[in-house]
Amino acid sequence: MKVLSVVVPSYNSEAYLHKCVDSLLKGGERMEVIIVNDGSKDNTGKIADEYAAKYPDIVKVVHQENKGHGGGINSGIATATGKYFKVVDSDDSLDEKSLLTALDALENSEVDMFVSNYKYTHEDPKDDRVIKYSAIPKNRVITWDEIGTFRMEQYLTIHSVAYRTETVKESGVVLPEHVFYEDNTFVCTVLPYVKKILYLDINLYNYTIGRDGQSVQESVIMKRYKHQMLTARTVFTAYKLEEVESKQLRKLLFHEISMMVLIGVIFARLNKTEEAEKDVEDLYAYCAEYDAKLAKRVRRRSMAAFVSIPGKFGRAIAIACYRFARAVVKFNE
Repeated sequence: MKVLSVVVPSYNSEAYLHKCVDSLLKGGERMEVIIVNDGSKDNTGKIADEYAAKYPDIVKVVHQENKGHGGGINSGIATATGKYFKVVDSDDSLDEKSLLTALDALENSEVDMFVSNYKYTHEDPKDDRVIKYSAIPKNRVITWDEIGTFRMEQYLTIHSVAYRTETVKESGVVLPEHVFYEDNTFVCTVLPYVKKILYLDINLYNYTIGRDGQSVQESVIMKRYKHQMLTARTVFTAYKLEEVESKQLRKLLFHEISMMVLIGVIFARLNKTEEAEKDVEDLYAYCAEYDAKLAKRVRRRSMAAFVSIPGKFGRAIAIACYRFARAVVKFNE
């Protein structure tokens, strides 16, 4: 069995797919690289097939009609046969040294979730930022009871996690097609099925910032804020929080839910429109219908509280918070 299956959802990725896949091939025969050609109109499919022909024991290719990023991940889950499963976007890459360290650890571990750092990488390296997880004890297998308190920027993302493939399939997660920011749904849906965790303080994932049209560009997130709103709704209703047994896992899930709502609210309010303000209220109304107590807690006693204050003053606070976070974390340009 392969140690790590990596799905690479790819749409019109010919300009950067080589860099991504070449970084994954550094893991050698322990890797299963699944390139999903998601209805590309350029040479992405041809490049993928060339890799599969050259590395038939490592690279698999799925050609499909366009289903969006979530549809690509779904196909990767269905195809994966490795012990662990990870998503790497086609314009990103993995660090070679860290990948080998991760493979050594995973080959000899029996955990449900593997966590590592990820780095926002820019054209100017001085702008690079690494996201670490100080709340998680490192270099040993732990359970949720040993997890501490996450800071705001430390929520778990596809960039930082790999799940046991069996755990992913047990969760039954199916992502919506043609929806952006849905990868957060993937992470949050699987979390309640995790019992054992391993965190290594290595900078495994290189998250490339600066490509035109990226989903994290401000103009793009303003245009697609409803997608993030949908993700917030989906994560909020993925489970009943009070039914989760582990206190620390409940705490983490609340953190993740609050972050999804916070991001959705900020994305909406950047537009400065009445429609966006109404969508914010509709989001909270939807959440309250599912769990009124939790919705009230998110709105009044979480990180989302400050950005959710009604009116122009609250909107100004939300936008100021966004500008500050962008300046500190450098998550877009």
